[in-house]
Amino acid sequence: MRIEFAPLNTAVTGASVIAAVAFEGGALSAEAQALDAQTGGALARAVAAGRFTGGKGQTVELLAPSGVEAGRLLLVGAGAAPGDAENLAAQAYKAVSASGAKELVIRTGGDAEAAAKAAFGASLAAYRFDRYRTTEKAEKKPSIEVVKIETADVAAAQKAFEPLSALADAVIFSRDLVSEPANILHPEEFAARVKGLEKLGLTVEILGEAEMSKLGMGSLLGVGQGSRRESQLVVVQWKGGGDAQPVAFVGKGVCFDTGGISLKPADGMEDMKWDMGGAAAVAGLMHVLAGRKAKVNAVGILGLVENMPDGNAQRPGDVVTSMSGQTIEVINTDAEGRLVLADALWYCQDRFKPQFMVDLATLTGAIIIALGNDYAGLFSNNDELSANLLAAGEAENELLWRMPLPAAYEKQIESPIADMKNVGGRPAGSATAALFLQKYVNGLPWAHLDIAGVAWKKPSTNPTIPDGGVGFGVRLLNRMVADKYEG
Repeated sequence: MRIEFAPLNTAVTGASVIAAVAFEGGALSAEAQALDAQTGGALARAVAAGRFTGGKGQTVELLAPSGVEAGRLLLVGAGAAPGDAENLAAQAYKAVSASGAKELVIRTGGDAEAAAKAAFGASLAAYRFDRYRTTEKAEKKPSIEVVKIETADVAAAQKAFEPLSALADAVIFSRDLVSEPANILHPEEFAARVKGLEKLGLTVEILGEAEMSKLGMGSLLGVGQGSRRESQLVVVQWKGGGDAQPVAFVGKGVCFDTGGISLKPADGMEDMKWDMGGAAAVAGLMHVLAGRKAKVNAVGILGLVENMPDGNAQRPGDVVTSMSGQTIEVINTDAEGRLVLADALWYCQDRFKPQFMVDLATLTGAIIIALGNDYAGLFSNNDELSANLLAAGEAENELLWRMPLPAAYEKQIESPIADMKNVGGRPAGSATAALFLQKYVNGLPWAHLDIAGVAWKKPSTNPTIPDGGVGFGVRLLNRMVADKYEG
């Protein structure tokens, strides 16, 4: 599907849908009023004939209207206010994507910034992961080939869309990673796809098991030792900020998580292909920073493993030594993400000395119990960093909720035979996981985002998000960098 900007009242055909906005109470926008006049009041009659009230997310469609060349007219509800052009365009696309129409023309006013946001929303709404479908019925496939966003200033809209286009590409890259099956996206393949981002100007290093062993990464390597796929540590750098100290992001990339010897139940285990959602988010962030030529130095670290239960797999009760020198008693091999992050975090702070580190991980089921599927958990040792993350999350509708890090709970991860154990029991399971990670940040400003509840949506009620991989974190972190850390 193509996105184009077009002059106001651009020419349409019988294969076109024209979308306009209505507000709470069924009040028509100026663009909708003009269409209503052209059709002899047909739009107003369609509103009066049904239950369309102009509420957010509502749509009403008029087929084969007289007085206009378009084959369909679509009203999209904005609620009480003018609304968000991003979501209005996304809702319009969702409503007619498989209608048989070839073209969607969106009339939300002449503002270039609004047009750019509408194009962004349509780009995200059009995403679907269908590369392995071979027998899908034609009537279920999207028919829209081009979305035209009308604007009074095409050149200004195109310019405003450039950074948003880079962001959309990055979110889609992240969604693709999360959606791929694990027989395709094993650690080496994940690393290779990130290596391909060097064409954007990124520098990508890939450390294999031999290099990680020399560095003493016994915590990360222990997780992957039951897999025939080699574990990888991917180091991604964007250098757009001169001599400035970098900002750093670390992602958990468990490409498939069986639980290891602490085997998960079979029901739902297929979802564990997206246990690398944190690493996908960091990869997507580095993609957009390079794509929009951000004025910042940034580092992304991806710890990529498979957690499998073969005869060489890590056992409950094993003790491993992390790169930091701290030892860990592995009580449960299904608490593996924190073992991966322990070495990745230590490596990041030790090598790059960044301003701060933010890690993202589908870490605990406990965070889903606490916050559900609309908020990610935020744990941090730094109030300023937390405030920046919370503000960016609100701005991008990737919501965070700050959770406590009570020092008293560290007793739950004390081990009788090692420096710590990797689980602390059911009480406060997300907090004890975060307290475990805090032992590997070496006092640096740090935040941990537990995204287990938000990395995958099924079903999704947001028109810009598909059922499946969300790419959660890319928008949030990009906004925080742009607002607070670019020179």
